Amino acid sequence: MTHVKEIREMENEAILKEIDVLKREMFDLRFKHATGQLENTARLSAVRKTIARMKTILSEREGQ
Repeated sequence: MTHVKEIREMENEAILKEIDVLKREMFDLRFKHATGQLENTARLSAVRKTIARMKTILSEREGQ
C-alpha cells in the first residue's frame, strides 16, 4: 500500500501512471468479485482509497 508521504514524493506524471495501473487492477478485482473468485475483498477498498489519495494530492497541487 502506498502511503501519503510516498505519494507526495512522486511527480505528477508518475502519480497519473500509477492511477492508471490501479484502475486496471480495480477492474480486475471487481470482475473477480462479481464471479466469486475474489478471496481478499479488503483489497477492493484499499485500491479505491489509494486512488482517492492520489487524486486528492493532484488536486491540491493544482490549487497551489
